[in-house]
Amino acid sequence: MNSGILQIAEKYLRWLFMVFAIFALFRGHNLPGGGFIGGLMAAMAFVFRGFAYSAEEVYQSMKIKPETYLVIGFAAVILSFVPGIIAGKTFFEGVWFSVDLGQPGLLKLGTPLLFDIGIFLVVIGVTVLFLFSLKRSD
Repeated sequence: MNSGILQIAEKYLRWLFMVFAIFALFRGHNLPGGGFIGGLMAAMAFVFRGFAYSAEEVYQSMKIKPETYLVIGFAAVILSFVPGIIAGKTFFEGVWFSVDLGQPGLLKLGTPLLFDIGIFLVVIGVTVLFLFSLKRSD
């Protein structure tokens, strides 16, 4: 499209989309939402850039391609099952780890967060591939 207004707005709004996407990802770690909603918001940052420029131009300028997001996301989802299986728990049961940060206190990390991050990356990859393929067909 190459609209000057969209190109200027994209520079500022892309980062806003990404901040809200990361917020939704970590908010959903303990509450509804998370990986799926955050992934959609992050993908919209790429798609908005695709509207401001051409889809081919944006795809070529991406440092991490959508296919890589898919592969890393699927790997994270599969990896999130391994600690539960090793611990002898059921397939989807979460396993939690505590990391002592000293003065700030304990940081509790678990396999649900790894699963959410995997879904986040898969949704980014699928959405960007799908919408860019639609844009290329115009």
